Amino acid sequence: MSRGFVKEDDQEEVPIVPQRAYLPEGVTNFVTRAGMDQLLSEKQMLINEKDNLSSTNENEKRIALNYLNARLQLLNNRIAEAKIVDLREQPQNEIRFGALVTLKTGVSGKIQIFQIVGVDEADIAKGKISFISPLAKALINKKIGDKVSLKRDREDIVFEIMDIAYP
Repeated sequence: MSRGFVKEDDQEEVPIVPQRAYLPEGVTNFVTRAGMDQLLSEKQMLINEKDNLSSTNENEKRIALNYLNARLQLLNNRIAEAKIVDLREQPQNEIRFGALVTLKTGVSGKIQIFQIVGVDEADIAKGKISFISPLAKALINKKIGDKVSLKRDREDIVFEIMDIAYP
């Protein structure tokens, strides 16, 4: 049937689904065990939301269901591509994925603690930075006492590595 014979009201509204955290094409989706648990918990939450979906308007329910299905599809793809990194197998004296790193900022002497995690786990407010972030890339393979420089527009920030741990 030609689209000319379809009423405007009958057209399915395509839900706008926010993308997952950015992961460059071809980059392995590394996650910690906690990160995988977080993804699986999110999946269960979406399934529960889908199962408990109720609306008196059939069209609204269909749109909400399409939205949840689209989110689930993106999440399932992310879970399927995830590779859990066992933090006990990381070299304990070197910064690698999963490391909890204590840094001292060169000029101010301010102490900051960051954990290098997967893109879906990253949350700067919780001190978790993505392994693809500029700071994480600068820290990888470094050891206690090493200094790293992070390029900024106005001035570079120098960090000294004070401690490395794997929680």
